[in-house]
Amino acid sequence: MGSAVDAEFVLELLNSPGFLRYIGDRGVRDLPAAREFIEKRYRQSYRDHGFGLYTVELKAGSIPVGMCGFVKREGLPNPDLGFAFLPRFEKNGYGFESAAAVMKYGRETLKFDEIMAITTLDNDASGRLLAKVGFKFDKRFEMPDGEVLNLYSSKAPEAA
Repeated sequence: MGSAVDAEFVLELLNSPGFLRYIGDRGVRDLPAAREFIEKRYRQSYRDHGFGLYTVELKAGSIPVGMCGFVKREGLPNPDLGFAFLPRFEKNGYGFESAAAVMKYGRETLKFDEIMAITTLDNDASGRLLAKVGFKFDKRFEMPDGEVLNLYSSKAPEAA
């Protein structure tokens, strides 16, 4: 991720209505800010933690449709599964397909025993997707910034 196409995609995704409502405003308003966000947030996660978000692309034409992967969040002891998709690609099964693949990668390659996920209190669609890929609702959880979110977790079968 780092080309002009990547920056255009990230700019569009971060400013889509669903991203702004359910994930938050990252303040990225132009292509230079999108390129900086890619470098300082997405790539930095790989440098700091060895994992991050992956671009989800259509097989035909390598068209970016969303992101899915793992984030290390302040206030959570384990990696957090995150995902977001451009509105025109939602409700096509890409969320389930990418989340299932990322979960398998997290378990088999990264050797995660427990993976967490958070959603806003009103994000029922993401909660349903998390349940489909093996997450259980734990509780409402207050993040370090004071925001109250739904907290989910998924333990590896041998760790449960």
